[in-house]
Amino acid sequence: MKIQGKTFFLSEENPWEKVGEGLSRQITGYDANIMMVKVNFDKGAIGSQHAHHHAQTSYVVKGVFDVTIDGETTRLRAGDAFYVKPNLMHGAICMEEGVLIDVFSPLREDFL
Repeated sequence: MKIQGKTFFLSEENPWEKVGEGLSRQITGYDANIMMVKVNFDKGAIGSQHAHHHAQTSYVVKGVFDVTIDGETTRLRAGDAFYVKPNLMHGAICMEEGVLIDVFSPLREDFL
């Protein structure tokens, strides 16, 4: 079975999914090897510490986040980014309302 999202992503045609207190996500594109997701954070929202077998890179579109990866915390602002190796514990606390663009490899099948 071939796994693939639409070729073009139109934001207004794709629903946001609430995934936690003050957190929602919108899947923007994927195939079996890669997935991109917009994540909206209200101020104070917490992306709880977790680990997964996917490599992840994330870009801060707006806001301020305290991001912890493998026990090291750094404050990131719009224009900053981070990378998480597979199976490392990581999470984020939103200090100022914001948006992250997360990219995973391979696909996060648990998001579909």
